[in-house]
Amino acid sequence: MIFLTVISSILIASVSIFQFRNEAKEYHQERLERKETAIKENINYILKNTTYPLTTENIPLIFSERDKIHEIADIHSLEINFYDLNGKLLKSSKSSFAVDEEPKSIPEYIVRLVQSSMDKRYVDIKEINGVKNLSSYSEIKDLQFKPLAILNLPYIEDDGYYERELRKFMIRFGQVYAFMLVLSVVLAYFLSSFITKSIKTISDKITETQLTKKNEKIELETNSREIGLLVEAYNNMVDKLEESAVKLAQSEREQAWREMAKQVAHEVKNPLTPMRLTVQSFQRKFDEKDPNIKQKLDDYTKILLQQIDIMSSVANAFSNFASMPAQQNERINVVEVVQLGLEIFNENYIQFESTEKEIFMMMDRSQLIRIITNLIKNAIQAIPIENHQPSVIISVLKEHSNVVIKVKDNGIGISDENKTYIFEPKFTTKNSGMGLGLGIIKKIIENYNGTITFESQQDNGTTFKVTLPINTNEQIA
Repeated sequence: MIFLTVISSILIASVSIFQFRNEAKEYHQERLERKETAIKENINYILKNTTYPLTTENIPLIFSERDKIHEIADIHSLEINFYDLNGKLLKSSKSSFAVDEEPKSIPEYIVRLVQSSMDKRYVDIKEINGVKNLSSYSEIKDLQFKPLAILNLPYIEDDGYYERELRKFMIRFGQVYAFMLVLSVVLAYFLSSFITKSIKTISDKITETQLTKKNEKIELETNSREIGLLVEAYNNMVDKLEESAVKLAQSEREQAWREMAKQVAHEVKNPLTPMRLTVQSFQRKFDEKDPNIKQKLDDYTKILLQQIDIMSSVANAFSNFASMPAQQNERINVVEVVQLGLEIFNENYIQFESTEKEIFMMMDRSQLIRIITNLIKNAIQAIPIENHQPSVIISVLKEHSNVVIKVKDNGIGISDENKTYIFEPKFTTKNSGMGLGLGIIKKIIENYNGTITFESQQDNGTTFKVTLPINTNEQIA
């Protein structure tokens, strides 16, 4: 709005200046024509009443009589010069001492222009010392309309009046423009405040809109039809988003259960195959008279029991992943609990370090131990047998309002193609296990509004970093 005001003001000022100058130019041209017409009437009157013969040579005598030329020049406040038809000066209203010793003649091209023009008139325009000078040349004729001489009327454009008027106009225009500018700024401020208040409310709501939570509709009273349409569109979007969220949640649940069912089926099939082969082999080779029948029966039974134990562990693992136990939050010393979790490991290369003796927070003790033992177990398994200097370092430190637990090993690391899938359920790089451990502890950590990240280089080890907010006064849901 202000920009448009500035542009329009510049255009108005430019047009006004152009108009003033055009008017001044037209005024001077018309004024010169009026004076020329009046002077010619006086000259014709003198020519009619003179006693001298009307010839070019008598022009100085005719207008010298009783100082006629000076009388006319004084009446019209304009210099008058008479030239013969060849451009030679005959008579001038200038004082005798002001006339040059060698009077200047009219340039030949001006004489030709005067004689060749339809109205026998030519106006020469020159600029001397920054001032525009007009000089009118026209023929004077006798009573029979024969050319007698060339009348020259020098005219200096005096733009003082127009310049003063232009300055006055620009001052008044500047005052009006300043007032309009201030008014525009004030109006723009209030209009923008009124408009942006509604838009900011809508913007805040849109920023807070998420697919995973229930979004509130906008209740905004506004007189603007456009803002009202925007609010209506947002509220309709919230309704559709809620429907989509329900469908998406249902679809995700169904997909998760399908994936879980596939994994369960796969893990259950693994022990069933050796069990089937064992039973078939026992059935085929069974001989009750065999003296080693009891030993063979014990071997077959042991194999079956091992496979049954594997199936049981599979069931337990999926059960733990599907339903986390209820949290029993209490005020615990994280440093002490982490050290407690290390006691189940016998490896002498496991080291513990902490910057604090005590870091208290609200958390389920058993779930924290579960996180620690799972990370340490993975770290131990990541170190190959041929590594003669194995190392697992567990560190606990406090950063601002968070407790940070790091588990660092010098194992084989994680390849770039596996980094994306490391926390996915059923993903594992080991020969045994279901790959649910990191998925379970990630779920535990996220329940406490924490995060788990890792840095790894292949053949150079891995560092897992667990960050948990210290909430000693809040009960975590």
